[in-house]
Amino acid sequence: MSIPNFDEKLVKYAQLITKVGVNIQPQQVVILYISVSQQKLAHLIVEEAYKLGAGKVIVKWSDSFNTRQFLTNAPEEFLTNIPDYQKAEAQYIAEHKAARISVMSDDPNALGGVEASRIGAYQKALGKANLPVRKATQNNDLSWTVVAAAGQEWAQKVFPDLSPKESVDRLWEEIFKTCHLNEGDDPVAVWQAHDQKLRSKAEWLNQEQFSALHYTAPTADFTVGLPENHIWEAAGSLNSDGVEFMANMPTEEVFTAADCHRIDGYICSTKPLSYAGSVLEGMRFEFKDGQIIKATAEKGQAVLDHLLTIPGAKSLGEVP
Repeated sequence: MSIPNFDEKLVKYAQLITKVGVNIQPQQVVILYISVSQQKLAHLIVEEAYKLGAGKVIVKWSDSFNTRQFLTNAPEEFLTNIPDYQKAEAQYIAEHKAARISVMSDDPNALGGVEASRIGAYQKALGKANLPVRKATQNNDLSWTVVAAAGQEWAQKVFPDLSPKESVDRLWEEIFKTCHLNEGDDPVAVWQAHDQKLRSKAEWLNQEQFSALHYTAPTADFTVGLPENHIWEAAGSLNSDGVEFMANMPTEEVFTAADCHRIDGYICSTKPLSYAGSVLEGMRFEFKDGQIIKATAEKGQAVLDHLLTIPGAKSLGEVP
């Protein structure tokens, strides 16, 4: 790495993830989901977690090559029948309210070209097996955070004009910048102040109680109704034990729920989206009375079509 003080910044990043991201408590179980290509960061996160008193840190290594080979070649019965040990693990995570750290770094298009129906079949089966974890996460019964790390393939897609080494350095620089690691010697204090800033914006929006939001741009003419007495939330959250955590880092959002009957107009994506290991580009959505009535993509139409078959996918879950 040619980034000045890279090792020092990576240590601070691991501290930020464990202290602010999931806010590890004494004796807590921690689950770390991370790519095999990010071993250095993984070891730092494990080290910092134990410094904070974690009872056990479980590392769930991922490898996009293995995943692609499995989804491409495995018999269908192995895609749709999730082993009992994975179901038991999901129950264990939920029951122990394990802190969940997900580090995203893989190629956004790692599964590009794999048959969408096979990916969908596996995700459906895996989703059922992981239902206890998903419920615990959605309900904030446990602390969870999603963060980024610079992977080679991802960096090359973001900075295609740079050399492989330069692109990884540049992506790490952007991650550090957007996570406020360059602002002073104490990134934890910086994030606490950032959290308060976002909370103040949510409080202002709650006082205003707007009836609807109207988004206009060259790529959008889009109106989202808001329910009566809706509540805006900031990025920081509380788990069921009253412990603060930060679900996404970086984040600049405040959000609320939409009125699922009052969403109308059209909106287009201006950046690619990576979903289930496939990249979608040039998406356009048309809404009427709260539902998507037409959805197109310049790239990834089959994946988008499958995505919209998921119950609830044709409306909006939240509004930023």
